[in-house]
Amino acid sequence: HHVWAPAFLKELESRKLAEPPARNWSLNKTLDDMALAGVTYSITSPTTPAASFGDAETMRRMARVSNEYGAQLARDYPKQFGFFATLPMLDVDGALKEIAYSCDVLKAQGIAMLTSYDGKWLGDASFAPIMDEINRRKLIVYTHPANPKCCNGLQEGVPGSTIEFATDTTRTITSILFSGTAMRCPDIKFIFSHAGGTMPFLVERLTMLPKLNANFGKVLPSDQVIPTLRRFYYDTAQASHPGALLSLLNLVNVSQVVFGTDFPYRTSLDHVKGLLGMGFSLDDLTAIESRNARRMLG
Repeated sequence: HHVWAPAFLKELESRKLAEPPARNWSLNKTLDDMALAGVTYSITSPTTPAASFGDAETMRRMARVSNEYGAQLARDYPKQFGFFATLPMLDVDGALKEIAYSCDVLKAQGIAMLTSYDGKWLGDASFAPIMDEINRRKLIVYTHPANPKCCNGLQEGVPGSTIEFATDTTRTITSILFSGTAMRCPDIKFIFSHAGGTMPFLVERLTMLPKLNANFGKVLPSDQVIPTLRRFYYDTAQASHPGALLSLLNLVNVSQVVFGTDFPYRTSLDHVKGLLGMGFSLDDLTAIESRNARRMLG
C-alpha cells in the first residue's frame, strides 16, 4: 500500500518523476479504499523511484522525509498503519544510518527496497553491508519492482510496469540466490511483490543454472534452489488471479503468501474479490489476508 510524503511528492514533481497515481493520492483516498474493502491495517511505503534519484544528499533527504511521514501516519493512526522504511541504497553509509534511525527511533516494521538501483540488483556486492546489517537485525525486506536501467522504452506505448516489473523481480531474486546473499543472510524475511514476478514460471530454469554455471553451483547447489525460494514470502499485489497464484502455489505453501494491493495503482477491493474468486478454504484465505503477516510482524 503506497503513500507519498508531501515533501517527497513535491521533489518528484519538480523533477517530472511523479506519475498520476502519486499526484492524485491523498490520505483520505487511502482510508476510503481500506474501508471499502474491509482492510483494517496497512503497511505503507513509497514506490519507484523511491530514494534513488539525485545526488547522495538528495537521496538521504528523500529517504528521511518518506520515513518520517510513514512514522507520523503510524503515530496518528496506530491501529491502521505501520510502515516499511525507505533507504538511499546507492549511498551505503547513508543507508546504514537510515536503518538505525528508522528502526531504533521511528520503529519501522521493516525495510522497503526496489528490485534494482542504477543497473544493480539486490545481490550486488555493493549492497552487501546493507544486507548484512539487515540480517543482523533480523528484519523484513519488502521489495517492489523498478524500471530497470537495461530495459527502458523497448516497445512504444508499453510501460515498464506491464512486462519489465515482473522480470526485474525475477532478476533480483536470481541475484539474491546466486550472489550468496540468501545463504549468508538467512534471517532476512524477503517479501517479493506481484507473486514473485515471472519467477514461478521460470523456476525450472533457475534450478538448472547451477548446473550450467559451476561458479553458481558453488554458491547455491541446484538442489537448494527450491528450498531457498520456499523460505521467501510473496504478496498478492496485482496478482490476485489464477495465472499468478496457481503458479506460485505450485511452488510455495500458502503460509508464504501475504496480502498486498499496490494501491493506488489498483484498489484493495480488486484484490479481496480476486482472492475470493480463487476458491480458497476459509483457513487459507485468512492466512493470506492476515495470519501470515501477523506472524511475520510479531
